[in-house]
Amino acid sequence: MTGNGLFVTFEGGDGVGKTTQAALLEEWLTAEGSTVVRTREPGGTEVGLLVRDIVLHHRGEIAPRAEALLYAADRAHHIETVVRPALARGEVVIQDRYLDSSVAYQGAGRVLGRDEVRDLSLWATGGLLPDLTVLLDLDPGAARHRLDADDKPFDRLESEQDDFHSRVRAEFLALAAAEPDRFLVLDASRPAAELAADIRGRVGLLLR
Repeated sequence: MTGNGLFVTFEGGDGVGKTTQAALLEEWLTAEGSTVVRTREPGGTEVGLLVRDIVLHHRGEIAPRAEALLYAADRAHHIETVVRPALARGEVVIQDRYLDSSVAYQGAGRVLGRDEVRDLSLWATGGLLPDLTVLLDLDPGAARHRLDADDKPFDRLESEQDDFHSRVRAEFLALAAAEPDRFLVLDASRPAAELAADIRGRVGLLLR
């Protein structure tokens, strides 16, 4: 466990079901008596909401290195003001996206390099890594079909071409293979209830 609390992050491509599974985990933990802080990146703070609007909804071009730096700036503020205080209080932090997303989307998707982007995020967060990272893995084509069914406008990253999303998926899987103790990789095409049960099982072990 991280400090006195527990830090759980959800990762994966757009449309894999991270929000659904984070909500189900929060519901279960709260019923079990845990105090939960549910948050996301970017957008977990007032500053983060401003950054989120820039990186996901800005209509003009953003240079890839500038994009990576914006995510890192949001992450530094978010960890310092939200996540570390919650962990110090002994709470469970459930977070939608963290530094692995930057490594996958900016490092691989934007082809900036895994090590450079990871090092930037580790510096921004003072080296904080999650106790558990749940990677919901899904073929990008299937994920795109889910997004199409939502009938919502795509953001800047969702609008990228298929080869971008294929690089992102491959990088997520490579990260999980490199740190098997931290990652729980699940097939996101399975029913939501089955996925939730697997996640509860792993989190329950960590809490015990």
